[in-house]
Amino acid sequence: MTDNAKIDLLRSKREQSHAGGGPERVAKQRKGGRHTAHERTDLLFDPRSFRELDAFVTHRSHDFGMEKNKPFGDSVVTGWGTINGRLVYTFSQDFTVIGGSVSLAHAEKICKVMDMALKVGAPMIGINDSGGARIQEGVDSLAGYAEIFLRNTLSSGVVPQISLIMGPCAGGAVYSPALTDFIIMVKDSSYMYITGPDVVKTVTHEDVTHDELGGAMVHAAKSGVCHLVADNETQALMLARELLSYLPSNNMEDPPFMPSNDDPLRADAALDTIVPDSPNKPYDIKEVIRKVVDDGIFFEIHEQFAMNIVVGFARLGGHSVGIVANQPAVLAGVLDIDASEKAARFIRFCDAFNIPIVTFVDVPGYMPGTAQEYGGIIRAGAKLLYAYCEATVPKLTVTTRKSYGGAYCVMSSKHIRGDLNLAWPSAEIAVMGPDGAVSIVFRRELEAAEDAVARKAELVKDYIEKFASPYVAAERGYIDDIIEPRDTRARLINGLEVFQNKRDSNPARKHGNIPL
Repeated sequence: MTDNAKIDLLRSKREQSHAGGGPERVAKQRKGGRHTAHERTDLLFDPRSFRELDAFVTHRSHDFGMEKNKPFGDSVVTGWGTINGRLVYTFSQDFTVIGGSVSLAHAEKICKVMDMALKVGAPMIGINDSGGARIQEGVDSLAGYAEIFLRNTLSSGVVPQISLIMGPCAGGAVYSPALTDFIIMVKDSSYMYITGPDVVKTVTHEDVTHDELGGAMVHAAKSGVCHLVADNETQALMLARELLSYLPSNNMEDPPFMPSNDDPLRADAALDTIVPDSPNKPYDIKEVIRKVVDDGIFFEIHEQFAMNIVVGFARLGGHSVGIVANQPAVLAGVLDIDASEKAARFIRFCDAFNIPIVTFVDVPGYMPGTAQEYGGIIRAGAKLLYAYCEATVPKLTVTTRKSYGGAYCVMSSKHIRGDLNLAWPSAEIAVMGPDGAVSIVFRRELEAAEDAVARKAELVKDYIEKFASPYVAAERGYIDDIIEPRDTRARLINGLEVFQNKRDSNPARKHGNIPL
């Protein structure tokens, strides 16, 4: 065979590997608003940077007619490329080829790039679009899944892992995305569940659709499985690119620094009046965040889930930071089971990847009630406490208003290694709210008082001055400084610069036992 013939053969085989499951299946895929596996990698990576691996791999099954159905690439595209110039590895399942089902060869391709990503310290992005395990391969397919799960676990906290759900992801397949750091789903075209609608109807007699059972909005708002929701696939891929811009490539690196023209000393007078005079009146903590961070850009995570706490990424003076903030506009910012778990997981991610944590505190305490107690609020609250205590990255805290009871201790207080703890003049820090405290401590006096309302008002005012004022905490060194709200940005940026080389460590151990 001549050299030209060999090159022609190579080109022919490569065309076959890019053809997917054929024109009809590709057309059907696109008709549903979904891209092919190769189109997704082209959109995800910088132009002309993607390099495919194992394009000529085929499965090794000879049963159930599979010996004549051996497409190149075997239903998954793998390789590496750059995103904003940084190396990233990926796999992209191809639903047009045997339903994107996972064979042993398919799994081996994924494991190879996961091993490479771990070896060189680069992020891993998985694009999931699969009908599940390939039935014709039996236990070999299950073995392949287990090998992937192992690598997800070993990579956790070492390199960032992002999962995009671009179609079906059902049964045991859901555990790979669940083991990764972030899950991005697409409205109306992606879903995740352990058992499908037919099984659910048979077992529980519930009649639900795929979307009602495991669609993007269900997992974004109810289960908390999904971190980001996109309107379409292109937006989902762009969200992954934007998310990566805040993250380091691995746990040995610092997050990317991105210079900004936003003045680090910029003061915003609107912050001075953003907290209402009434302690029970809500305000939007996201407005505070946007007024403080660089260029007002806040990349929120888990936006629709447990909205009484807010988490996400931003930049301060060019530095990538993780934001955790109680949201007084939702349930008064109270901590409940979902909010505690949402924040704890985010904090642990930031700590694993050297991202400083900025906490805005306005919390009245924990959610009361039998539903919360029976559901394990003690265990969930302990997760949040554990996450803050364990974190060794710079931790900066701003108390804007209420900080009561055990919630004060938990929300990155000085006592659990908070590095810089600031408070606004509107802050109230105490065992409990002034009104409740006075009602308990002075119950008998108030019962005997001629004008109980007026006497209670006097006692509340006295309680605030003696116990709840931020100056009391500042006198004891629990608050490092009381600042004008307008100066929050400047003080936080200065704090990040001061504490960027801090050294904190935890006792030598295999690992702690977080109350899961």
